[in-house]
Amino acid sequence: MLEHLKAWAKAVKRDVIALWIAARDRRTPCLAKLLAALVAGYALSPIDLIPDFIPVLGYLDDVVILPLGIVAAVSLIPAALMAEFRVEAEKISARPKNRIAVAVIIATWIGTTILAGWLVSRYLAA
Repeated sequence: MLEHLKAWAKAVKRDVIALWIAARDRRTPCLAKLLAALVAGYALSPIDLIPDFIPVLGYLDDVVILPLGIVAAVSLIPAALMAEFRVEAEKISARPKNRIAVAVIIATWIGTTILAGWLVSRYLAA
């Protein structure tokens, strides 16, 4: 059971990357391009439709909504093209992680948190 879930999660991750590639490829049909960009953007975004801290419902988008979006987007992309995007996504996933990108993301979150704290303190002081 656990191995099945790991394989499913890996396939979802691969398909999200493949959809991101599809959204930028000129051979992808327009509607598929739009849906692929929305699904990949949502999957890669740190902001969820339903926040994860809400019990049970918080993971609903990760377990139900996101896979349904992936299935819908994949169904709009020609099979041969999607197979090509999946191969490219596998290559991207196999690459070493970029530590500079991780540092930039962490710095952005820290900066945003500091800015939000500063704005809240100014608001409360007024």
